[in-house]
Amino acid sequence: MFARAAFLAVLLLAPLAAQADLALSGFLQQNTAFNTRGANPDGRHYKWLEERAQLKLDAGEGAWNLRLKGDLAWDHLGRQDQSELREAYVDYSSGQWDLRVGRQVVTWGLGDLVFVNDVFPKDHEALFAGRPLDYLKRGVDAVKLGAYPEFANVELVVAPHFRASRIPDARRFHLYDPMPAVASRATTMPGQGDWGLRLYRDVAGWDAALYVYRGFQRTPSMRADSMVAPTRISYFYPRLSVYGASLSGRVGEGVLSLEAAAYDSPEDRAGSDFAIPNSQTRLLAGYQFQPVEDLTLGFQYYTEHMQDYSAYRATLPAGFPVDQRWSHTLTARVTQMFLHQTLRLSIYGSWNEGNGDRFLNPELRYSFNDRVWAAVGANVYGGKAAGAFGQLSRDDNLYLQLRYEF
Repeated sequence: MFARAAFLAVLLLAPLAAQADLALSGFLQQNTAFNTRGANPDGRHYKWLEERAQLKLDAGEGAWNLRLKGDLAWDHLGRQDQSELREAYVDYSSGQWDLRVGRQVVTWGLGDLVFVNDVFPKDHEALFAGRPLDYLKRGVDAVKLGAYPEFANVELVVAPHFRASRIPDARRFHLYDPMPAVASRATTMPGQGDWGLRLYRDVAGWDAALYVYRGFQRTPSMRADSMVAPTRISYFYPRLSVYGASLSGRVGEGVLSLEAAAYDSPEDRAGSDFAIPNSQTRLLAGYQFQPVEDLTLGFQYYTEHMQDYSAYRATLPAGFPVDQRWSHTLTARVTQMFLHQTLRLSIYGSWNEGNGDRFLNPELRYSFNDRVWAAVGANVYGGKAAGAFGQLSRDDNLYLQLRYEF
């Protein structure tokens, strides 16, 4: 409903666009991703096979700006028409404050494919199926207010309706299911929206930020009607509050990033309901530097600490996978440019010490000119069957991307 209202507001401002500076751009793109280890659960051998066109309109007049970005796509694997309004918002800027209303992408935090304070919705299927990285983020229908007093910059995001992250399609990916025999399933979405607040400023040459979020988990939890003889599973989104901070600045020849957040589960602070994620602490430390020209290295250490771990173990049903009290993950990214920066080799790897969860994403991208580029890459997974990446161990894929921009 809010998305429609925002889109109507944009349309009402169309006369503004007629008098404004206009910029029309977009691209045509082909995405193909095929399995390297076997068939999907639905028997197909492709993770992704589509043609896509995107149009983006930017218009500005004085303090007002308008952006419309939409995709038209045809999926050959059963979804067919995949049209999507990715962004549709109006901006107003006035000295010490600005306002954005409509569908918009909001990015917080410092992590590279590790999310501590970035609590806004993601498209995990896009990442796992080898789509371009700009499709990882989903827009939210929200009002964003920015204010810039002397003590700090303030950003408030209010979304009247909750939007979840997109999880991989169970027809295309082998997802872990602790109760595969239960066919009756239903999902309940939150009946209200969420909000987040970010305060940020420069502190002695370091970029510092504080974060607060009140809303819901972006991925669903599951609850069975009976643990002995289940006949129905309900998916729901537990409430979530996040309180965090981040700090980044130059150290030596590179940039050091530090991030922390406390995740509070207000519906189960005692940790005795296994269906609701326990409250936890998340910590991230990252360092990125350029040892030689055209080579960039980035490393991250990420850890999660589950609170009320004894209560969690006491109520976990028999046969369910056991999470660790502490989870430690290391990531690395290597980016090398060749041929006057027209050829880019990128390798991203992630490994979890506790469950052996691992993810490897090498990609080679070549720009033929300013408008045309192509990329070939792979997604390789491993680990225990219940891990985020381990469950995808049969879903290794090789992907191809071709884009013409205009």
